[in-house]
Amino acid sequence: MTTTTPTLVRPFTVSIPESELGDLRQRLARTRWPDAETVGDWSQGVRRANAEALVDHWENRYDWRRFETELNRFPQFLTEIDGLDIHFLHVRSRNPGAMPLILTHGWPGSIVEFLKLIGPLTDPVAYGADAADSFDVVIPSLPGFGFSGKPRETGWTTTRIAAAWAELMKRLGYSRWAAQGGDWGAAVTTALGVMQPAGLLGIHLNSQFAFPARMPDTLSPEERHAVDSLALYTGELGGSNHLQATKPETVGFALADSPAGQAAWIYEKFQSKTDNQGLAEYALSVDDMLDAISLYWFTNSAASAGRIYWENRSSSFVGPELTLPVAVTVFPRDIPRLPRSWIENTYRNLIHYGEADKGGHFAAFEQPDLLVGELRTGLRALRS
Repeated sequence: MTTTTPTLVRPFTVSIPESELGDLRQRLARTRWPDAETVGDWSQGVRRANAEALVDHWENRYDWRRFETELNRFPQFLTEIDGLDIHFLHVRSRNPGAMPLILTHGWPGSIVEFLKLIGPLTDPVAYGADAADSFDVVIPSLPGFGFSGKPRETGWTTTRIAAAWAELMKRLGYSRWAAQGGDWGAAVTTALGVMQPAGLLGIHLNSQFAFPARMPDTLSPEERHAVDSLALYTGELGGSNHLQATKPETVGFALADSPAGQAAWIYEKFQSKTDNQGLAEYALSVDDMLDAISLYWFTNSAASAGRIYWENRSSSFVGPELTLPVAVTVFPRDIPRLPRSWIENTYRNLIHYGEADKGGHFAAFEQPDLLVGELRTGLRALRS
């Protein structure tokens, strides 16, 4: 049984003024384009022709109201925790015994990436699965992201966010619950695993923080791949991460006035970290990408979201050893991708290890059906 306190939890509806939609279209029409790249690939960043096609779709064919209506189909709320308004979706299953599950996104992610999971998780029978695998889902926007409040002080580390999530689940009346995340969502979920707040039964991760503190002298092929993929993550693909970890406000200035710049900033990540055949559009639809990009634009959250890197700039992929139940799914094109041996060494109570046959870093967004199946299987042991 769950209860909420009406004075603490307030209903929320997304409603972007028409004037802001018009302003966006005008800005897109006035885009001043940089010179085209001097290479035949994406090694210098987003290719101008691809960016022009994305921006043209955004200006002339994308329908924000379609997405706004889709988002408002789900119950949304605001609640103040630790001095900051937290925005979240809360969708209850009609099936008794549903497991409460809090899903946490990363950057440049948002609540958008979880929308296709809500139906199958809350109503599995409608999707050909077993009612016994039902979940209540809670999907918060990280502080500074989306419709959550923007911190006006420092200190919103993953540990502080995890404590806020524990308070959120308590406030919603849940005494037994699980947590899931990828990217920064996995960092927050891992922090919950370290904290082990009352009621947390276990966690599921599709990004793992399990590098050893001391690297073995001899590496297996899988370990070598992990090291090489981490070098790619922090090196060639790490430009935006580095800037947000060092100068997030400068990034905010660069992007707050340019929707084309905001689009390119996020589009590059979808290009480089999804499981695609050379183009992000093979992994995510253009409208899906623009849903995510538009949410950042309309909430003016380039700087406030980017600060999660600044707040946690001392973090690493070296894992804390966790003793609570952990389920893991490894997606083949994730960066970095860790070997099973390191995962088993770090998560001492590993209740499920799964390897998907496709998918990259943004698992919920790219492969929602696969992730739903992994959540059903991986967390089933926590229901007894």
